[in-house]
Amino acid sequence: MAAPQVSAAQAIGEYLQSPDDLLKISAFRKKLEKEKASIDTRLKSGVKEQLDATREGLTKLLGTRNNVQIIKEEMQTVDRMCSDPQIVVSTFDQISRVSMVHRNFEQTEEMVNNLLEINSKLDVLEELLEAESRTIIGPAPNLLPIHFHINRLEAFRNQTMHQAKKASANSRQKLARMFERLNKLIEDFEAYIMELAHNVLPLVRAGYPQVVVKLIKIVELEAREDEKAIAIRLVKKAAKMDAASKFKSMQANARIIKHYRSKATKVISDSIKANFDDAYTRHQHDPGAFLGGLGWIYQDLIRIESDVVPCFPPSYEIHAFYIKEYHRTLNATLQRIIESEPDASIMLDLHAWIKEYKKSMKELNVAPELLDPPLLGGEEQNLIEDYLKLIVKKLDEWSANLMKTEIQEFTTRSDPPEVDSDGLYGTQGAVILFQMVNQQIDAATESGQGAILARVVGEVNRVMRSIQDQWTKVVEAELKKQTDKPEEVVGGLAEYCIALANDQIKSADSTEALLGRLEPLVSEKYRMPIGEKLNDAIDGNLDVAKKCIQTFIDIILNDLKPATKQLFQPTWYDGIMEQIVLTMQDYMAVQSYINPSLLELLVEYLLDAFLVTYLTALAHCPKLRIPAATERIKEDISDVFSFFSGFKPTKELEPYFEVVDLILAMLEASKSMVFLSFWAFAKVHGPCIPFVEGLMKVRGDFDRSAVNEVMDSIKRKVKDEGLTDPPEPTIMKKITVQSTLSRFLRT
Repeated sequence: MAAPQVSAAQAIGEYLQSPDDLLKISAFRKKLEKEKASIDTRLKSGVKEQLDATREGLTKLLGTRNNVQIIKEEMQTVDRMCSDPQIVVSTFDQISRVSMVHRNFEQTEEMVNNLLEINSKLDVLEELLEAESRTIIGPAPNLLPIHFHINRLEAFRNQTMHQAKKASANSRQKLARMFERLNKLIEDFEAYIMELAHNVLPLVRAGYPQVVVKLIKIVELEAREDEKAIAIRLVKKAAKMDAASKFKSMQANARIIKHYRSKATKVISDSIKANFDDAYTRHQHDPGAFLGGLGWIYQDLIRIESDVVPCFPPSYEIHAFYIKEYHRTLNATLQRIIESEPDASIMLDLHAWIKEYKKSMKELNVAPELLDPPLLGGEEQNLIEDYLKLIVKKLDEWSANLMKTEIQEFTTRSDPPEVDSDGLYGTQGAVILFQMVNQQIDAATESGQGAILARVVGEVNRVMRSIQDQWTKVVEAELKKQTDKPEEVVGGLAEYCIALANDQIKSADSTEALLGRLEPLVSEKYRMPIGEKLNDAIDGNLDVAKKCIQTFIDIILNDLKPATKQLFQPTWYDGIMEQIVLTMQDYMAVQSYINPSLLELLVEYLLDAFLVTYLTALAHCPKLRIPAATERIKEDISDVFSFFSGFKPTKELEPYFEVVDLILAMLEASKSMVFLSFWAFAKVHGPCIPFVEGLMKVRGDFDRSAVNEVMDSIKRKVKDEGLTDPPEPTIMKKITVQSTLSRFLRT
């Protein structure tokens, strides 16, 4: 622990503990002065020692820096002398040339001797290789020696051909002819090696695992040589030529990359495929016998795990490789059986065999991830399921052909839409589609199995949904053409949209009838999924029908754009609503050709679209001339109301136009009474402050101060009363209001 600090007062207190001690102050002072002098002396001595040490260190540091600079200069001198020996040795150039001549002479002598001896060496190696090749399943005692000598000859060939690059063409051709026999021997040896790889399992069964070990040693050695050659080539690409030329291995490297490892694994894979092909060919006309004789798969895998795996390095993961290849080849072979369209009994046998296969592989402790992809895609199908696949295929083909024809007729519109027996627009597509659907549903019900029927219904739903998606995209594309380049588009899109909408309602009715027919035929287990699928198809039909009606409305609005752009503009005061109403009347001439339920929907959509367009134009209009503007609005609404009353009873129409009446009240009210009109409007549609404020600003009879006064009272009342939007959104939610800045920029 650190000693406790003592203050000066405490130290003095120890010496002056009685009055008599005051007489000792003089002696005490001398004692302290002596101690202080001693401490000062020691401090001065310590500071001097530290200064001397620092001075000595700086001196050594400066000396070290000088020494480093001297060494650096000496090293640079050595480097210059090493890089250019002629600086030191005047005859270095002669010495270098003599040395090169001597080295070339030795290499030439060695090359000549090798060329003279190559044929005799090849005689021996060819004889040994031929003897080994005659007995593939054997001990192969000369395998490694043959490879060793061939490897040396190959290296000699590579070096010779590399050095001969600067020789004449005739010399290179002559050398190439001399090495043709060696090239043939290398090819034969590779073929022999691959044949051994093809027979790895038979070699192990015959008791020759050492041959497999030798084979893998050769494969590994060649793989390392491949890696060296590739690395050297990369260095030669990256390095400067003068740097690369310093390495003999770079100069002589002309090795052909062999890829023995990938070739060997491919050959093993091919051998597995060959075994399956042989077994399948033997029982090509009796798939049941083929399935019954597949027990050899499990025997092979057991033998591989016990005897083949120890022959390979762990990096090969050979056990997993064999399992994957057996599984994939088995899967491909089973697919061939399915494609041959076998009898129903074979499909059932296959279903049972796949179950047994999974069980057996589990007993062999095979990891599930090695059995990927699952056999037959994981769908062990029986005969009925295969038959259902055929149904699905037919449905897809028929629906594709049907849609090709229907879409072509829809897009070309060379003739008006057909009129059915009910006097409505329509096409033959819906009739043909449900002929196909009912045919397949009837076939499924005859099986007496709810699962099969539910599966067919699911496929019918898929096909119908696909058709619905296609129609949606086609309608959108045709509308885009109509709006972007109307002059290039064939007419009649509106009529064809009505025909398509009628077809969708007809399909929905047919689907509903089908549901009523099927529900009593199945148990509760399948009744729900069948109901869900068919109801989903009905919803899709209704969605497409609504899309067609909305597209019909969009076509009308697109034609009305020149007129609607004039709403609340100076020309509007002269009256343009008659033109708008006449255009809508022209389009609504299709009312006799449209399904009554769709006609009601069409009228609602058109009425809603008109009001949104009208009120949006009002929200973005310039200053209104009051009261001329309000009188014109009343006349507009009267004309439109009269038009729509031809399709809806007056009492049903009045709620739609109530919003216009409320807005008119705000436009007609005096400054002091605007608030009351606003309150009636806000109780129904919510505050809609931006819209109301814009409305007040465009009133030509209000100046800015009047607008501010009105809006302040409105905003204050809204805040005090806590007035919010209604629970159910009204038409005002569809009205977009420009910001003040946008309005200013527009004007």
